[in-house]
Amino acid sequence: MTIDQVLERAVDQVLPSKKGLKDLMQTKKIKLYLGIDPTAKGLHLGHTVPLRKLQQFADLGHEVILLFGTGTVLVGDPSERDTGRKLITQKEVEANIKTWKKQVSSVLNFKKIKLKQNGDWLLKLNLKDIIKIGSNISAIQLFKRDNFTKRLKAGDTVWYHETLYPLLQGYDSVVMNVDLEIGGTDQTFNMLVGRELQKKMNNREKFVLTGKMIMGTDGKKMSKTSNNCIWLTDSANDMYGKLMGVRDKLLPDYYEFFTDINLDSLDLSDPLTAKKKLALIITTQFHGDKKAKEAQTHFETTFQKKAPEFKQTIKNQLTLLATIAQILPSNSQAKRLILDGAVHINNQTIKDFNHKTNIGDKIKIGKKTFVKVI
Repeated sequence: MTIDQVLERAVDQVLPSKKGLKDLMQTKKIKLYLGIDPTAKGLHLGHTVPLRKLQQFADLGHEVILLFGTGTVLVGDPSERDTGRKLITQKEVEANIKTWKKQVSSVLNFKKIKLKQNGDWLLKLNLKDIIKIGSNISAIQLFKRDNFTKRLKAGDTVWYHETLYPLLQGYDSVVMNVDLEIGGTDQTFNMLVGRELQKKMNNREKFVLTGKMIMGTDGKKMSKTSNNCIWLTDSANDMYGKLMGVRDKLLPDYYEFFTDINLDSLDLSDPLTAKKKLALIITTQFHGDKKAKEAQTHFETTFQKKAPEFKQTIKNQLTLLATIAQILPSNSQAKRLILDGAVHINNQTIKDFNHKTNIGDKIKIGKKTFVKVI
């Protein structure tokens, strides 16, 4: 990729300016980093967006750092949190880092990327150090962040240790003395605090690059609770099947975020063909060519050739219960199967009777019954 492509593809914004960062990249090899707090065991496809961007900078020859937040994770990032985050133990942190490295090995070339942990410097800070860092940022500025304001208005509290988080993340930029930090849009506040600290403590500029947000397979925000994630630990069959369930309107984004295909030549006139191509590309990346092709064959055999089709119009959307009741002996049996977790839409278990089925949905009931909504 060229500099222009790296600064455009799947990028939301560059602060203070895209031109300024481009000019800097044309004059020298910059130092940049992506920080991630190992708060969970599993990563989903959405987590790979900033990781792919990190690799793109590395491929251009820049000095790239993947920073594990072994210090900041002990505080807990309050970004986009309606309540305080549960604190995590050191043992959990170490276990998560180990599994994360394995999960992202298909996205990152560790020969080109340095791995660091901010616990190496944050856990050594003394009271004098923390006071010095905090003296560069006003308390009013910290409390102006949107989610803090929402929580206070709702009668919830903001814990003091949460206000330390952006300061500690921002201090990473100072210690590593970077030119650029990349992250999701939810990290904009924290990254800009780092930019201010870099200016005041190192007397230099730091750029901030935020990636666009990717939606889950159902068009809603990708999250574990929404059951719309494609997990990096999914089997080849599950990954391929979930990708085939991506809403048609999301195909341009999924191609932009998760492939290197030239978007100008992208043909989406036949959504089914486009999805099969997308699913094969992504599944191949995480499972290899052989398993990906086997997953494609499995999907075609299971869903495309055997599934009966039920017509449904957008104006006449049916609930999951009403849809599967068309082929089962009774509503009670349909309800039981849903509650038992035996009903899957696009490879995702659905236990909500009132879940709306959509045109293109592939529904699996038990082990041998398949339905396609058209």
